This record gives sequence, structure tokens and C-alpha cells, in this order.
Amino acid sequence: PPPPSTGRPPAPPARKPRRKRRWGRILLVCLLAFGGSAVAAGVWVESSLTRIAALSNYPGRPAQGAGSTWLLIGSDSREGLTPEQQADLTTGSDLEFAGAARTDTIMVVHIPGLGSGTPATMVSIPRDSYLPIPDYGSDKVNTAFSIGGPALLVQTVEQATGLRIDHYAEMGFAGFANLVDAVGGVTMCPTEPVSDPLAGIELPAGCQEFDGRTALGFVRSRATPRADLDRMAHQRQFISALVHRAASPEVLLNPLRWYPMARAATDTVTVDDGDHVWDLARLAWTLRGDINTVTVPIGELTENGSGSIVVWNSDAAQRLFSALNSDSPIPQDVLDAANA
Repeated sequence: PPPPSTGRPPAPPARKPRRKRRWGRILLVCLLAFGGSAVAAGVWVESSLTRIAALSNYPGRPAQGAGSTWLLIGSDSREGLTPEQQADLTTGSDLEFAGAARTDTIMVVHIPGLGSGTPATMVSIPRDSYLPIPDYGSDKVNTAFSIGGPALLVQTVEQATGLRIDHYAEMGFAGFANLVDAVGGVTMCPTEPVSDPLAGIELPAGCQEFDGRTALGFVRSRATPRADLDRMAHQRQFISALVHRAASPEVLLNPLRWYPMARAATDTVTVDDGDHVWDLARLAWTLRGDINTVTVPIGELTENGSGSIVVWNSDAAQRLFSALNSDSPIPQDVLDAANA
């Protein structure tokens, strides 16, 4: 017989519980995959860097100071450039610039130690700075690189500044242009137009995107009112902008950008044989922050048997480098002299 009626409608059939989307697990898998890719990329870059013996111990070498110090070099090396590329980049040919490579850019970057409370500082050294070159008398600092390579240049800079150089990095013309193109170009905002046929550029004032060719011309040009002083300021500005671009999500989260960037860096950046990818990462992180950017305080621009030379303001320069060596604030009058 049928079951007795209770007077209530039958209960609806039980619904199967919805399958919960495990977003947490999906996110974790994505993070692990990204982290694994980052580690693999770091290992690849570490094993692919070109290394040389740029740093060495010698009698009278400055003692280790506070923080750490880099010497960054942009050489005029045309290695790896075909004649067609040399013409396109307006670098001049190997026949025009035969002989040892020279330094187009010399910068000291001091990174203070943790907890010092002082900002990092990027110091441009004019390539025509007239300095004592160990075992070769006094000459332009550029000459040290030409006759003795990175090791003699490092020793010359150490003796002139009193700073011990802890890290070294160098890049030539081809590497610089390739790196800029690899990150998809860099936005710059020159306040004045720059017209320089020798550097192959015709730039209006205002914000615009530089490709590798344009960027190379911009950092090489001296066709401005202050010539080499403006050029060094442009170099510091561009390096900061390039690092910001390279560290942006548009590059780091896009394999079509970060892989070519890493490949360009490993193909063209030369470091000391004691440097590692994590040292470069710390340098890049430092340069993307707020830092002091200055030129060595200059006493006079003159001429002698070496040609046109730059003579440092010895007192202001000594106080600048002493402050860096001890992670102390740079005196305001020294900053004023360095930015004059």
C-alpha cells in the first residue's frame, strides 16, 4: 500500500554540490611556473656572461670602504657590427677608428650599505680627465683603457678617487643598441632639440620613443651648448630610463621582451670574473630608485700636450669620494660644484 500522506509537498531532489574552482591552486601553480622560469633564466644568464680579469690587487690599492662600488664603461668597440650596421648606427668604420678601443662613457656607481640612510650615487668621469696613469705618467683617463684595458683603467680610477672598485661592467656600441631594441625602445623627453649629423640624429624637444639607433646617437652626441657635460648628463638620464623600462611589467612579464633583453645582455655585457647575475640585479634595482647623479667637480677645461683636457676641482672631488667611501651624505656645496 502507498505510504501515508503527510500533507507536505515532496522534498526536491538533492542537488549535487558545485565543484569549487580552486583558484588558490591555479595561482600557486602559475607562481611556481613563473618562479621556475625566473630561476632558469637566472642560471642561463649567469652561465652566459662574458667575464674578464678587470679587478686586481696591487701595492697601494685603496682599502675596502663602506657599501660597494661599480665602474661602468661604455666603449667605442665596433666588434660584432657589419659595415652596413656601422653605417646605419653612424659609428664610423673600423678603418676610421683603427687601434685599441676607447671609452665613450666612464661612470662610478656607489651603492651604500644597508641601513646607511644615504642614497646611491652615479658619478660621471669625463673621458678627457687628466689623471696619473700608473707606470705611464699623466694623461687622459681614456688613454688608460686604450693602452692597458680594463685592469689599468680600474687602477687609474681607484688611485684618482680613493675608492676600491668592487664590480666592473662594460658594453660596446652594438650591445647598447641591441639592448634598447630588445626592450622595445625607451621614452625620453629632451628639453631642447638635438641636431647632430655626426651622431646620425635629428631630435625635436619633447617626449618621444628612442630605438637603439636613436639612443646610441643621443648618448654619444656633443652637439649641445655644454658639449661633453651635456653628453654625460644625457648618459645618466638614459641609463636610468633604460633600467626603468627593463624592470617594467611590460618587459618582465612578457617572454617576447625579457628573453631578447636577457639574450642581448649576455651577448654584449662584459663583467669582472668575480661578478654574478645577482650583482647585476642589485645594480639594476639600485639604478631604478632615487639616486644622486653628478659629474666629478671640474676645476678647468684647458689644453696641453695631450690635447683638450679636463682638470678636476681636487678639493671638491676629494670630498665627494670621501663621502661615498664612508657612506656619508655628500656636502651640499660639493653637490653644487658637481652639478655646475
